Amino acid sequence: MKIRAGFHLGYECIQPTPMLLALNIHPSRRADLLSEQVLTFDRPIEAWEYTDGFGNACSRIVAPAGVTTISTAFEIYDSGQPDVVPDDAVQHAINDLPDEVLVFLLGSRYCDTDRLADFAWATFSSTPLGWARVQAICDFVHDHITFDYLKADLLRTAHGGFVDKAGVCRDFAHLAIALCRCMNIPARYCTGYLGDIGVPVDPNPMDFSAWFEVFLGGHWHTVDARHNTPRIGRILMGTGRDATDVAMSTAFGPAVLCRFEVITEEVPQEAADKADPMPS
Repeated sequence: MKIRAGFHLGYECIQPTPMLLALNIHPSRRADLLSEQVLTFDRPIEAWEYTDGFGNACSRIVAPAGVTTISTAFEIYDSGQPDVVPDDAVQHAINDLPDEVLVFLLGSRYCDTDRLADFAWATFSSTPLGWARVQAICDFVHDHITFDYLKADLLRTAHGGFVDKAGVCRDFAHLAIALCRCMNIPARYCTGYLGDIGVPVDPNPMDFSAWFEVFLGGHWHTVDARHNTPRIGRILMGTGRDATDVAMSTAFGPAVLCRFEVITEEVPQEAADKADPMPS
């Protein structure tokens, strides 16, 4: 299938403000692009592209005073298949893990494993190793947290989500990641596009989505504690230890997000050659 995706984000700054942007699709998906995916700005701005320590395609800018709108629009090929469920994926002994995977066993800014370790071992130590244990953690997180946009909190950690029992997709991901790490399963945070493809349409405005991946059987596998069911049409933007590493923007000074529009939708076959990728 073809998917149309993009966004318009507006930032208001009171002075020239350096910013880091993690708004490009992940390099692993660039081969699937059917049109260019580049960031555009409604004001003359020079952008420096770079690859961060996790392999994400990022940008550096200095946003001038006033309102700056950042946009992108593209079409991308997708298999149309739901997330793979690797029922037989085995859990590695820590000594057998690749060196570069070890960081995803450690606590991080939003995944405070030290506050959840006792609970994790008391709750999940009797579950089978491997994918079955990951699924047990996902089932718990899915049932434990209630999704509520009004309960979003940028300061909430995994333990905070555990206590508050409410939040948004990043809270589901952070708690599940932290519990997996407590059980010696490498887990990393993912952000990207996830449209209402193959599921009932969500009446809420489109947003970016957060999920996570676990390293089992020598590969990274997609897991989604919020939906807790395989989904179609994910477009990965970035991976990292937690939301800190893949924040859509990091401003080194005051910057207010004053416009936020995201689109992710399947392109009907008959309209694929005529549709405008993103309305102005």
